[in-house]
Amino acid sequence: MKLKPLVQRIHLWAGLVLGVQVLLWMASGVVMSWLPIELVRGETSAYTAPVRPLAAQTYASPGGVIAQVEGATSVELTQFLGRTVYVTRGPGEAATAVFDASSGERLTPLSEDDARRVARRDYVGEGEIDRAALISFPPQEYRGPTPVWRVDFDDKRHTRIYISPDTGEVRARRNDVWRFYDFFWMLHIMDYEDRKDFNNPLVMTASAAGFVFALSGIVIVILRLARGRYGNDLKLFAGRRPKRKTQRD
Repeated sequence: MKLKPLVQRIHLWAGLVLGVQVLLWMASGVVMSWLPIELVRGETSAYTAPVRPLAAQTYASPGGVIAQVEGATSVELTQFLGRTVYVTRGPGEAATAVFDASSGERLTPLSEDDARRVARRDYVGEGEIDRAALISFPPQEYRGPTPVWRVDFDDKRHTRIYISPDTGEVRARRNDVWRFYDFFWMLHIMDYEDRKDFNNPLVMTASAAGFVFALSGIVIVILRLARGRYGNDLKLFAGRRPKRKTQRD
């Protein structure tokens, strides 16, 4: 098979493989560029608490707190729901807990009332809490450790806040805008399961097809230039009929 027909065939098939995905890349790129990431992440409805200095007072012994949590590797003195607390951390979820810094009383796992209080303090939108539930099998929009408290609000974007029962930290904020964005994010990175793998086989295939498509296109242009094809095309564009070769020429 001659070089030019072979390259043209490769170019055609690479274009067919790549064409639909390029359209999806462009469409998803438009969506992701138009939606502010702060809106997608729910940060526009999140309260940023001011940093307050810790009171100079006598606190419970950190050693007594560590003794209650197997596997704890660090203790942090901070604030939680208006009180000063110790937060222990370690390599596993069992090593993470919150204690009242004054009395040493353990405050976690969070009760439903405390989870609702955390959600109310974090949320500054116009909605009210619709329901709260401790779930072990969350929807795909949440990809963190479980179990986790999910608190739903009745605002127009259906805000959902996921809260750690072990630390009281907000692990994720979700809304309808995030779900819409996440769908196009899935199309963009071509990971239709976890939606976080940039190195999956589909992306590799599409990127390889794009490279072959571009390379074969360059080769076709070079072959046409060598045959003087574009010189004739420019003459036609300028309204001049190219000179035909005669048998004498």
